[in-house]
Amino acid sequence: MKFKLLLAFSFWMLVMTVSCNKDDISFDAPSQELSFSRDTVFCDTVYHQVRSETYAVKVYNNEDKDILIPRIHLEKGATSLYKINVDGKPGYDFKDVPLRKKDSLYIFVEIAPEATGPEAIAEDKILFQSPLGQQQVVLFSVVQDAEFFIKSPTNPNIITSDATWTNNKAKIIYGDLTIDQNVILNIQQGTKVYFHKNSGMKVLTGATLNINGTLANNVTLRGDRNDPAYDTIPKNWNSIKMDAGSTINMNYARLFGGTKGLEMKQANATINNSFIHTFQEYGIYAIGSTITANNVVMNNCGESAIGIVKGGTHNFTHCTIANYSDLLHSYNRLGIFATNEWKNESGQSDPGALILNIRNSIVYSDRDNSINLEYVPPSLFNYTIQNCLIKYSNTSEAGFDYTLPSVIQSIKNEDPLFVNYFAAQMNLRVKQNSPAIGKGSTTVAATVPTDITNVSRTSNPTIGAYQYF
Repeated sequence: MKFKLLLAFSFWMLVMTVSCNKDDISFDAPSQELSFSRDTVFCDTVYHQVRSETYAVKVYNNEDKDILIPRIHLEKGATSLYKINVDGKPGYDFKDVPLRKKDSLYIFVEIAPEATGPEAIAEDKILFQSPLGQQQVVLFSVVQDAEFFIKSPTNPNIITSDATWTNNKAKIIYGDLTIDQNVILNIQQGTKVYFHKNSGMKVLTGATLNINGTLANNVTLRGDRNDPAYDTIPKNWNSIKMDAGSTINMNYARLFGGTKGLEMKQANATINNSFIHTFQEYGIYAIGSTITANNVVMNNCGESAIGIVKGGTHNFTHCTIANYSDLLHSYNRLGIFATNEWKNESGQSDPGALILNIRNSIVYSDRDNSINLEYVPPSLFNYTIQNCLIKYSNTSEAGFDYTLPSVIQSIKNEDPLFVNYFAAQMNLRVKQNSPAIGKGSTTVAATVPTDITNVSRTSNPTIGAYQYF
């Protein structure tokens, strides 16, 4: 009996297969316009001869009948920089494309261009021809010429003599790029430096990295995925790792999207007018190092925007150090964590002397405390928080007493009223009713007389990197 049922079922399936052959389906000319999941495809910024990621467009047949789309093709045909795949078939010109009623098909788009200059726009259109006329989906991308630094078994990827990078080509780094001992690398205004996944930069002992951006032309250091979705995602690359005795001078730079930003070990950093944000762990992680930072804006770092261990000397003046993140909500998300404690290789405590000065700065987050200080012993830890706006809950969690003389004319737990602190927008200017306006020390402001946008702050200074005017 079971055998007869199985035989009958097999016969029925065979009949259904034959009767459903697509050759027996009647396809008609479209009588309505098609609809699309998007009318423009913005591909991420792409580099010379490097294929982009693949983007999808869905084409919908909203009619109650099966149709044949007479023609789908790239406007520039075989000369186009773009490649398309229509319903599983690659090409640039397709005729009589079937689409069942109330169904859809995928068109996949990518670009692998030839650069004709430092930066150019690549445009084309996917055209859909039917008796109703022509419809289109616009394709758009920025194409950059690029210079590649690729580490391999035969190429250690080391800069062995002084060098200068200009903005004539983007710099793409695969694997670690090393600046050799006592070598100077200058990165000039407008230069874009992109790190591939699991890539980074190492600055060896005695080496110097000078990042020379301007207000009009920042230097950008980020992951090599340029789709806007990656602008707010960390861990796209590793870090800039600085060995003992190395130096970084950074002015008008944008550093974002990795695991750590600056990873310093007994190194020196002077950072002015820069943005450091969206790192899985720390924007700056400093072991026994020296940092002077003016007009620096930070946000969206998992553990802490700034992490300081084993002491050092650290001066933050007119900085806006925020830490808000939905993506990294399970992390500590501090503004500043600082300790002079350190354990040596044998596991024994080996603290260093620490000097920490935070002046005319905002240090705020969505946690109870934006600053956490830990010191062993207290005599080796000297800190000043002057004319700052901070998030502060209690001494036991923050590690310091807000009422001590080392906290001078500062404001606690008043919302700084940022214009927009979410990483996708990250406009950390303050609104017109912010408690930070006019609360900075004029003496401190005189040491950094213009804000991050070059606006004077010598009178009525606003706390933070932006002067309200």
